[in-house]
This record gives sequence, structure tokens and C-alpha cells, in this order.
Amino acid sequence: MEHSPHDVTERLDALEIKASYAEDLLEQLNLTIYRQQQQIDGLLAQLGQLREQVQSAGQGGAPRNLRDELPPHY
Repeated sequence: MEHSPHDVTERLDALEIKASYAEDLLEQLNLTIYRQQQQIDGLLAQLGQLREQVQSAGQGGAPRNLRDELPPHY
């Protein structure tokens, strides 16, 4: 089965368009992953800080009474 040069050109154009969309999508996905990794890194840093705060509060001596932490409207 032979294809005319016009058919081949149309198929090649279609493939180039698909490749262009695929490259754009890949770039968007890479950017999304990069941003998510930044968020994860930030959250891990916050978690580390919270762990340090909890450990330092636990070493403060007497155990805390939860009633002391109730909001003033109670």
C-alpha cells in the first residue's frame, strides 16, 4: 500500500503536533513534581521543628495539665 506524499506529510505533521503536546505535558508534570517536592521539604522541616518543640516541652519538668490549655471561653 503506497501513500501519497501529501498523506505522509499530514501524518508527519500530526506526529509532530502530538510530540509537541507530549513535551509540554512532560514539562508541566516536571514543574508540578518540583513544586510538590518543595512543599514536602518545607513540611518535613516544620515537622522537625514541632518534634523539637514537643521534646523540649516534655523536658520542662511537671507534666502539663490539659485544663490549663483550654481556651478562655470554657
